[in-house]
This record gives sequence, structure tokens and C-alpha cells, in this order.
Amino acid sequence: MPRGTPRAAGKPLFADAPHETSPAPASYRANIDGASRGNPGPSAYGVVARDPRGEIIARLKKYIGRMTNNVAEYYGLIAAMDYAQSHGVRSLRIESDSELLVKQMRGQYKVKSEDLRPLFERAKKMSQGFESFRIEHVYREQNREADALANEALDETAKVGPAAPKAVPTAIPQPRRLRARYQSGVLYPLEDIEIPDGTVLEVELRFIPKK
Repeated sequence: MPRGTPRAAGKPLFADAPHETSPAPASYRANIDGASRGNPGPSAYGVVARDPRGEIIARLKKYIGRMTNNVAEYYGLIAAMDYAQSHGVRSLRIESDSELLVKQMRGQYKVKSEDLRPLFERAKKMSQGFESFRIEHVYREQNREADALANEALDETAKVGPAAPKAVPTAIPQPRRLRARYQSGVLYPLEDIEIPDGTVLEVELRFIPKK
């Protein structure tokens, strides 16, 4: 363009300049697994979380009481997402060897079990809090570390035995009233109470209007 020639209105100075976009958040990965000895029986979950470089940043495991294997799988999924969100992770990829869990989360299977429905609804709601969320099915061989953690939690609990302190109440507690808050499919007591895992409770719902 000759010197002094005016540039056409609205025409960019560099026509081929690339359009700037925000880079996609780097994806973290979490392998999850649930284990149940008896199905239902003593259950636990295991989670192995990795950063975008593939480095392990967390190993989570927890005994969750007498549950089914599928319930334990959902507990592992929720634990993985809770850890990611509490550490500011925006993009997460879950890997699980549970075909049922993966296809339910993808909407390919319906959730027919009443035990799984509140866990599914909570997991689905949590997954929507990420900028990017994926869940994929992997073979058991690719999920060995998470499986090992779940079984470690079961082994450690088994070593303690049923006679461990607080594992079994010495007497049946008297009925009592307490307040609880319902959130994402779970009732949260509003006061500290000690209830052994696996205890069956009878709940009477009475709704208290917000002030």
C-alpha cells in the first residue's frame, strides 16, 4: 500500500492475524475404584489423582461400611470430584472399570437402583461444576492402583476388628431429635453425632421453612 493511502474502514491491519482465544484448562485425571467383600458387605473406595503431566498428586482411600460394590464405585467418583474441586481443578477426566457407573453418568443407562439414585444425582450435579468433565471406561488392568487402595482400606479395617473402639455401640441409643440439611441427595446432621458406619436409622421428615 503506497504511503499515505488510507486503510479501508473496518479492515484489519493484518488480515491473516490469528484470532486470540483463551487456552483450554489442562486436564487432570483420576482413576477410581470401589470394592465390596460380600456385595453387600464391607466396602471401600480408592482414588489415584494425577496432574496434567501424569504425576500422582493424591492417593485417597476410605472404608465406607456395609455397601454394595456399585455404591462404593459412586463414593469413589464423588470423592475424586470433591478433591478436584477443593483444589481448583477446572478440567477432570475420570477413569473407572465400572461399565455401569460410566454408562449411567453418560446417560446411556438409566439409574434404576434406589440406593444409587441419590449418589448419581449428586455426582451428576458435581460434574457440572467443571469447565470440562469426561468419564471413560478402562479395563481392570489399567485401574490396578485404585483397586489396590480400595482393598488396602478394607484390609486395614479388617485388622482392627469389630471390637475396636466405637466400631460397635455398647447399647442401643435412645431415640432423639436433631436437625439436618438436605443437599445434593444427602442429609447432613447440623450437630456432631457419633454413628458407626453401616448403622440403619429411621428418619421422620418434618420440613422447617426458611426464615
